[in-house]
Amino acid sequence: MTNDALITALSHLISEERNPETMDIDLLSSLEIVERLNQQDKLVPIAVEQVLPEIAKAVDAITAAFQQGGRLIYMGAGTSGRLGVLDASECPPTFGVSDQLVIGLIAGGQKAMFKAQEGAEDSLELGVQDLKAIDFSAKDIVVGIAASGRTPYVIGALEYANDIGATTVALSCNPDSAIADIAHIAISPVVGPEALTGSTRLKSGTAQKLVLNMLTTASMIRLGKSYQNLMVDVKATNKKLIARAARIVMQATECGEPQAIQALEQTDYDVKLAILILLTGLDVHSAKQQLANQNGFLRRAVEKN
Repeated sequence: MTNDALITALSHLISEERNPETMDIDLLSSLEIVERLNQQDKLVPIAVEQVLPEIAKAVDAITAAFQQGGRLIYMGAGTSGRLGVLDASECPPTFGVSDQLVIGLIAGGQKAMFKAQEGAEDSLELGVQDLKAIDFSAKDIVVGIAASGRTPYVIGALEYANDIGATTVALSCNPDSAIADIAHIAISPVVGPEALTGSTRLKSGTAQKLVLNMLTTASMIRLGKSYQNLMVDVKATNKKLIARAARIVMQATECGEPQAIQALEQTDYDVKLAILILLTGLDVHSAKQQLANQNGFLRRAVEKN
């Protein structure tokens, strides 16, 4: 795309417009600047609220992919890519899943996480190559993230995913964007012009973070990764997490610390099993079987007893 064409394209994006509420921001004191930024940030959850039905559709699709042995792949460039990598990297310790279940891909690769690789986002082919490199298949689902909704790296990946029969989701902050037209499910929270024109690491980035939080958290809950509102698939791999695991068992069963620690030791620090044996009186073997029969849903296993 020529410079003239790119300038024209950007001029039609809401996220690139000038914000009338911050035209004087360079004249303000530090307190006034952060107040103005805070006023703009308050608009973000309202914008996300408007697209909750689309987010729910994506959650259903992600859950279905997981249940069929598929993976969730995030793809983006710059801030969008980093947010995808961040959300993916937090799933294993939070939900006890493999680091291959949710994968974040960023244009330019790992080095782009720490230093901007701006040119990488302009390649349609690079998005395809990155998907092929992880053996992306039709049973997987890809979420393309781009505040502008026009990033070539993301467009290439979404088109390839469509071609091989995978489910595609677009997350952008402009309505009727290019990626929204390509994807099966379009999530487009419109947060309006940024406080600093075009700086989509601000409201747009915050909106994307909120949506990504919802996608993985809701999908994991649908898979049985919680009991009530407790993270019962957390892996106790260090002292802090062992303490957290004990606290979760105590909260779920209203037992004391010694009982929680004993139950965790009996179950090799499996929080779900520890809770189940304390609530039902089952032995470890029977508890494992009952939990397996309920596909890992602890509440169902407890109620089945």
